[in-house]
Amino acid sequence: MNLLDSFLMACDAVLPIVILVVLGYILKKLKVIKGDFQKTCNNFCFRILIPILLFKNVYDIEDLSKLKDYGLFILYVILFIFMLFVIGFLFVKFCIKDDKQKGVMHQAFYRSNYAIIGTALAAFISESLGLGGESEIVAIAALVAAVSIPFFNMFAVISLTVFDKINGEKINVKKLLLNIIKNPLIIGVFSGLVVLGIRQILIACNVDFRIGDINIIYKPLSQVANMATPLALIMLGAGFTFGAVKKLKFQIIVGTIIREALVPAICLIPFYFILKSMNADIINFFPALIALFATPIAVSSVPMAQSMNQDAELAGQLVVWTSLLSIVSLFVIIMLAGYVGIFVI
Repeated sequence: MNLLDSFLMACDAVLPIVILVVLGYILKKLKVIKGDFQKTCNNFCFRILIPILLFKNVYDIEDLSKLKDYGLFILYVILFIFMLFVIGFLFVKFCIKDDKQKGVMHQAFYRSNYAIIGTALAAFISESLGLGGESEIVAIAALVAAVSIPFFNMFAVISLTVFDKINGEKINVKKLLLNIIKNPLIIGVFSGLVVLGIRQILIACNVDFRIGDINIIYKPLSQVANMATPLALIMLGAGFTFGAVKKLKFQIIVGTIIREALVPAICLIPFYFILKSMNADIINFFPALIALFATPIAVSSVPMAQSMNQDAELAGQLVVWTSLLSIVSLFVIIMLAGYVGIFVI
């Protein structure tokens, strides 16, 4: 894979996000988007559109039974996400003063935009390597989505809930668990897992049935799911203000460095040696890892922060700046992966 392929791959993954954010910013300046419309749309995305998108992403996984074939790898993925959560928790607890910003900054450590970019980036890498869109690379990326997205959203609820109480009142564990259970994104993910599990049981009983077989149900479901990302990104752009950069400069710089440099370094380098020690075919696993640990902060963090009365302005700034700079970081990471022989076939 040459330098041009690496750069084009990074641009292909991230530029669509940036363009929609810019569109939202322009529409706000033209006063097409005004008043409480942005807040209403963010709430609609958080409570309806994104949960449906997550449900569909999980349900579209072809075969959950393959989890057992990659059990050790999936276990390492979960452990690394948990490790990032713990490191981030300690960092924001002692280094970020504003309780409303702690949960938002915490997500920079562990919550990537995998639901939107993950499998698409893996498929693009697979195509660039001449392996096609149905390779093992894509299958592994889909399985990583099945385990990472529930953890991302569960941890996000904890992040955006716990820091309001951690320096004052005693944490109400019952209320925290209730917030996790009631969170629309988690409901969307686990609904998808339940329906996917039912499908696997039917397959085991020699009944091959999918919701996709009923077009009058699956087509509108897909159309609604497809609305989530564009609308969330346009509303993100509508809420973006350059004036906020100055007052949030420290948080933006720190959050961006964490997401685009620190997290990839502390995850991808060890994973390279772990996979070598497992005698795994690294080329099949690494695209999913790049998408998991080196992509921007999840777009859904903005409507989620707004809904949970946290610093949505900072969340939006972090999504925008990590998205812009991830073009460079993804290019460098993919280039280095090619240099060390990961993407040489």
